[in-house]
Amino acid sequence: MKRVKLTVAYDGTNYCGWQVQPNGLAVQEVLNRCLSEFLGTETEVIGASRTDAGVHALGNIAVFDTEARMPAEKFSYALNTRLPQDIRIQDSCQVPEDFHPRFQETIKTYEYKIYNRQFPDPTKRLYTYFYYYPLDVQKMRQGAGYLIGEHDFKSFSTYKPEVENTVRTIYELNIHRSEDNVITIRIRGNGFLYNMVRIIAGTLIRVGGGYYPPEHVKEILEGKNRELAGETARPEGLTLVEIRYPEWEAKKDGHLVSVDPLPQKDDCDSD
Repeated sequence: MKRVKLTVAYDGTNYCGWQVQPNGLAVQEVLNRCLSEFLGTETEVIGASRTDAGVHALGNIAVFDTEARMPAEKFSYALNTRLPQDIRIQDSCQVPEDFHPRFQETIKTYEYKIYNRQFPDPTKRLYTYFYYYPLDVQKMRQGAGYLIGEHDFKSFSTYKPEVENTVRTIYELNIHRSEDNVITIRIRGNGFLYNMVRIIAGTLIRVGGGYYPPEHVKEILEGKNRELAGETARPEGLTLVEIRYPEWEAKKDGHLVSVDPLPQKDDCDSD
């Protein structure tokens, strides 16, 4: 028996999210079905991040166990010939049997994209959130500065009774406007709470629009109350860019690096 790790990219438009559920087709369900048919035995993947309906990914992580003799690196090619065009495996490799994509120290990177101009562009509608009113990127950056570091992000998460620890660390939060009027909020941290990235985006939109002064973000953070923050921004603007496993990657490469500790091993992130 061996454990295979997949790096999965997908357009989330046509899916009810990553996790299998009764109300629609999920990315995980498609992968399970594809693997089971290919291997000839019931096979299920375990995912790292349970993204919500409409959310995209460039680098979600999943693992599965198999007794197949095929080298792990060949699974990416075999699966891509069978998967629908909106799901593609970017890499496959063998990992230790005790490697679990949710119970490892991680560094996750998300991007939230806002299309900010007078009229919408239909070619961007599936991958950006269209916002008509002008946004001040400099003010958004000032507000974002209060979120960098280790904080209790209770104000920036949708309540989940099973999540007791709401402390997380944001290493980097950059905001950039491109020439085609797309504002990208790029956020990197050691874990994210349920809807945390989209609530941060919704709050920074309010700052950029002049509804909140930048320093109000600090008050929201300290208030530890979801009602103080902005709305949960729409899902189509969000992409899970990358999930890194520094400790495992260091061991795999034969050297050790320092890794900032996670406040808890299992993030309940569904962004």
